[in-house]
Amino acid sequence: MTNNTLKIAILIPTLNAGKVWTTILESISLQSVKVDRKIIIDSGSLDETVPLAEKNGFQVLTIDKVDFDHGYARQLLAEAASDCDILIYLTQDCILKDSTSFAYLVNAFKDEKVGLAYGRQLPHIGAKTLETHARLFNYTDVSRVKTIEDKNELGIKTASCSNSYAAYRKTALQDVGGFPSHTIFAEDVIVGGQLLIKDWKIAYVAESQVYHSHDYTTKEEFKRYFDIGVFHSTNKWLLEEFGTAGGEGLKYLKSELKYVLKNNPLVLPKMMLSIGAKFLGYKLGMMHKKLSPKQRKDFSMHKRYWDKVK
Repeated sequence: MTNNTLKIAILIPTLNAGKVWTTILESISLQSVKVDRKIIIDSGSLDETVPLAEKNGFQVLTIDKVDFDHGYARQLLAEAASDCDILIYLTQDCILKDSTSFAYLVNAFKDEKVGLAYGRQLPHIGAKTLETHARLFNYTDVSRVKTIEDKNELGIKTASCSNSYAAYRKTALQDVGGFPSHTIFAEDVIVGGQLLIKDWKIAYVAESQVYHSHDYTTKEEFKRYFDIGVFHSTNKWLLEEFGTAGGEGLKYLKSELKYVLKNNPLVLPKMMLSIGAKFLGYKLGMMHKKLSPKQRKDFSMHKRYWDKVK
């Protein structure tokens, strides 16, 4: 099957997408490749998210907010687009940079062993210093195709990808049983790891670009890293199979310090607080079973996850 005959779906989980939603829908409509199915799964929006989606040709699925789960919602979207070959996932705060974004991403699937491709996330226009550095460090301008053989070099980052903007070959996703339900987050990394183990490839496509970044407070960084710790401790097979990120943390800190000193030394105190919050959050997340149910929920960014934990 050539790329000319691949059927493409764009799939987005939504909840009160807000003012940026119009810009996102417009960026999708400008894409140079034909999109065959456009579907959102909405968990109770009270704004214009659903009417605007319908106006732009999207099919709307609904899910109760209490049932929302990152993996479960995306699996429902995959099943709704079962007649498509390439499933492109986007989040409601991700703006496609230009009309070629989808074309570059889909082009990666010319290699029939590529099961997953993800694009480059650029900081939003006007993004602050720390969030800008995070995007530039984690999403470089160099494309790469990753295989299981890269784990000695990259460790857990071999499986790194992001459902904020990623595309899956439907047959590859089916090969690993689809997205897992009830994971605190990072369902994309779970699938990425499983794909690599089954000898599929993951393509990072630097030419396929979106604007997507977050200005987290120190408290939010703590919560986010608590959830990362929970994720790693509940998916130990990933660390056992791929290893840790090795010296990546220290490399990041050195890069961040250099970037901050060059671009905005005034945020140095926030950077130091953020480092401490991330470290403490991650360590507590790794040992979350020793915490009380109330502490786990208080420390977590994804609080609804704990409602289903026995």
